This record gives sequence, C-alpha cells and structure tokens, in this order.
Amino acid sequence: MINLPESFLIKIKNMLGEEYDKFLESYNKSPLQGLRLNRTKVSPKEWERLSVVKTENIPWIDNGYYFDGSVFAATRHPYYYAGLYYIQEPSAQTPANILRVDPGDRVLDLCAAPGGKSTELAAKLNGKGVLVSNDISATRAKALLKNLGVFGIKNALITSETPKNLSDVFKGYFNKILVDAPCSGEGMFRKEPAIIKNWEQYGTGYYNDLQKDILPNAVNMLSDDGYLLYSTCTFSPDENEGTINYILTMFPELEVIPVNDSYEGFDSGHPEWIGSDKEEIRGAVRLWPHKMEGEGHFLCLLHKKKTDYPKYFETNVKRVKLSNEEEAFLKSWGLTNEELARLELHGEKLYLIPEGLPDVTGLRILRNGLYVGDRKKGRFEPSEPFAMSRTKDESKYFLDLDADDERVVKYLKCETIEVTKDELVKNKLDKAEKGAFILIGINGFPLGFGKLSGTTVKNKYFAGWRMM
Repeated sequence: MINLPESFLIKIKNMLGEEYDKFLESYNKSPLQGLRLNRTKVSPKEWERLSVVKTENIPWIDNGYYFDGSVFAATRHPYYYAGLYYIQEPSAQTPANILRVDPGDRVLDLCAAPGGKSTELAAKLNGKGVLVSNDISATRAKALLKNLGVFGIKNALITSETPKNLSDVFKGYFNKILVDAPCSGEGMFRKEPAIIKNWEQYGTGYYNDLQKDILPNAVNMLSDDGYLLYSTCTFSPDENEGTINYILTMFPELEVIPVNDSYEGFDSGHPEWIGSDKEEIRGAVRLWPHKMEGEGHFLCLLHKKKTDYPKYFETNVKRVKLSNEEEAFLKSWGLTNEELARLELHGEKLYLIPEGLPDVTGLRILRNGLYVGDRKKGRFEPSEPFAMSRTKDESKYFLDLDADDERVVKYLKCETIEVTKDELVKNKLDKAEKGAFILIGINGFPLGFGKLSGTTVKNKYFAGWRMM
C-alpha cells in the first residue's frame, strides 16, 4: 500500500468511522482502467460486435467500460486514432454522465483540460448547439484541441481564459455548465501517488479559495432554468460540501437537484461535516473506492431559478465569400447550405462557427468551431479535424480498410500506402481524378485524408498526431 499522510488518515477516519478499515483495504488494490465510447461514432452494441478486447460495463456509466491494460494497449489501437473511445478513469466518467445534455444545448466546460469530460459533453450534443471548452492554462488547453479533434467534434469553441473574462462575454448564456474544479486530489492518491506531495505542500485551503473564486463566475454564466454540475476528485469536506454551502448562500436562486440515488454505491453529501444546516446538500454524491470500483470523486448538481439575464439568438459570424470551386468541394464532402453560411475565415484558415455563438471578440481563442481547412494558392486543403468530423456517407471518396490491415499503421505513421486496382473499384475510387482527396478509414470509421495518384495514396495525416 502507498504511504498515506497521517493527517489525511486521521481526517478520513473521523469521516468514515467504522468504514475506515474497508477504505484502507481498498488501497491494496490496483487502480482500474476505463474507457468511454464516443457515442457519436459507436454504440455499446457496435462496440461488442467489434470485439477488440474483453471489456466489462461500468455499472453506472451507460457507455463506459473497464479494461485490462496489461492485455490491451488501448492508446496504440487504430480505433483509438479513429476517435471511437477515450481513456478515462471510471469515477472520472461520472460528472459528464450525470449532467444531462441534449442536442441544441449551450454547454460550458469551464476547467476542461485535457478534455475527457468535454469529449463526452460534445458527443451528447451530437453536432447541435455549442460547447465552449475552456482551460486557463494555454499549455494544458492544447490537449483539448487534439482530443476534441480526434472525436470529430464540429461545434466547439476552445478557449484559454479566466472565468471572469468568460463571464463578461457569456453572462446568462449557458443552460448547462460543468465545473470540474481544481482540487487537492485526495481521491486520486491511489491512482497517482505523486499528488500526495502537492497535497502536503498546498493542503485543501489553497484549492478551496480557487473554487470560491471560480464558481460565482460560472453561476453568472448560467441561464434561467440552467443546470450546473460541480465536481472534484477529492474527499475534503471543505472543498466539497463547504464550497456548495458557500455558493448556495451567495446565490439564493440556486437549489440542489438530488442525484445520490442514481447508483447504489453513491454516498450522499454530508452537511454535518462542515456544520451546515443546509439539508439539501445531502443530494450531492461522494464516490469512495471501498464502495464502488473507481477512485474518489464528489458531485453536486445545481439548478438556477428565474433571473433577468440577457437572451441570445443570432449566430455572430463574419461570412466569407467562397469561390465556386471551394463551395463545390465542401458540398461534395457533406457541408450543407446552412453550414456554409456559418463559415468564417481567419487568415487563410476556414472555420465552421457553432450555431448560436455570440460575439467572442477579445477572448483568447485557440479554435473557433470546426477547423475546416486552409486556402492555398489555387486550391483548398482540408484539415485533419475536418476529416474526423465526416462520416463514410458524407465522404466523396472513402477508402475503407480493415483495422488489422498493416497499411493502417503505416498510414498512422504518416507513410505512403499503396492500393490495388480491385480495391479502387470496390471503394468506388476508380473514377476519382488524379490528386483527389480521399478519406482513409477503418471499418467505416475515418482516420484522415490522403491524395490519390493511380494506386498510390500520398499521406496527408496530421504529423502532430502520428503514431510513434
């Protein structure tokens, strides 16, 4: 068992009482590995049909699975590069699962890097509405670009801003918000023992102050009848019940929506641990490693009653004049007239702006919607995120390979691949013009573009994502 700090153990013993020994025993177990399916690309039934590896359902996550990392190198399989799943610790899958998101919602993931929860929120939107995925660290936020891109997400604005700056632009805009707040990380000690040193240095008070600074700005961005899911990966009552008690006191228009009966292993919130008389806090959830197969987490779902915040209707977009060739090319790859009307040019890069997005001038933006491609001299070059956003049916030309075809790995390593004439006919590529962009896929799932010349496919896979 890892060496846990004495002060931490005393606190947990006071919290758990007679359950304390079971809690300690859980630290003799190895952390479980989990993956979450991209619900826009593959259903649980289809995943079972693919039978890549033996997986076991996570009982409280409809698209989550345990897997054995010793027999399945999940991040090396081509399906990972096709964006079929995201590697995520089982308990960490809970917040985005609990927050009910429907297509057309306006969603904010305020502390989003590296993107595990954002990819699930975006998948629930299914291309409708908008996701603003933000992390104050520009370095960490770069992971959002890749993970949302690999998932084929079309309607995300990716920013690296302070909560206050976002609040100035998006007051009352979002009807669903996830705040997976920075915390002391007590729930991750088993999985990542290195966090203990950080805990010993900063304690819980440092993070509690951060949470109390972040949450009011999030509430200001929440619309009438909106829902905010607050979560941490710590056991600390100060950072959990204490923060919720603080925000309920500060904003009387908020109420707790109980979710503690969603799964038998969920423990309720404990207002008595912070000396609060707010009984509604019992509707929150704490996940313990001795009660369920996962690490430690805390969640509380808040609902906002009537306020007088502004309304948002029109998409703010600086429309670009497309050439006839560009318009024909984009339509041939599945863009609709409505989507063409939401295209915006930044330098030579073309973006598809999410519907209903207001004017975001002044924010530090890493990507404003779907990066479609680049205007080059005399031609248009589609991007890797655009490739990942396409389906086989939307694709003008699609070369479908089997996942175990050795050319798939060659392609993912940015090497040129060869096809046979029979394959060209089978995939309806025999009539493709020389130099045509084709989408390389595996079993119907896209991987990226190539350019066809005879039976040679020049590799256009994004080098920054290549398999090493």
